[in-house]
Amino acid sequence: MKANPWTTLSSKTKYDNNWINVTEHQVLNAAQSRGVYGTVHFKNLAIGIVPIDRNGFTWLVGQYRYPLKAYSWEIPEGGGNLSVPPLESAKRELKEETGLEANHWKQILEMHLSNSVTDERALVYLATDLTEGASSPEESEVLSIRKVSLKDTIQMVERCEITDAISVAAILKAGRLFGI
Repeated sequence: MKANPWTTLSSKTKYDNNWINVTEHQVLNAAQSRGVYGTVHFKNLAIGIVPIDRNGFTWLVGQYRYPLKAYSWEIPEGGGNLSVPPLESAKRELKEETGLEANHWKQILEMHLSNSVTDERALVYLATDLTEGASSPEESEVLSIRKVSLKDTIQMVERCEITDAISVAAILKAGRLFGI
């Protein structure tokens, strides 16, 4: 591990809500030149789930993403409160968004998303031995659900039909785990 070459001269919160904090830092950068650096602190853990049934199918969740101003197909995912075990949050998200419950869970990825400006951390789980039930999305979510073969889902990533970072990494990792 190398020493931090940056020096923080001062920091000021520019925006804060229940989910994120945006801070502006006056710094001496690695070259010891003065500069400004903005960071986004995430107050929750990003959780993703790749549910795979015994026939090699997975479930995708579609929804309109306000920041992108576009519709997005993704694996089931959401925020996990830092005071709750991540696996508990993953089980909740899978049930809420798809109605699925799984008997077997395995963490397959840990990621840092946009680590040049955020500290957002994501954990991704593989969920197998599935039971179908009714979904109950949050009131702010209008979701579509698609059951797709893992092979076809990988092709959706390759065609850039799935662009969400957690989903892309998780789908490709699941494909490797299943030899696709």
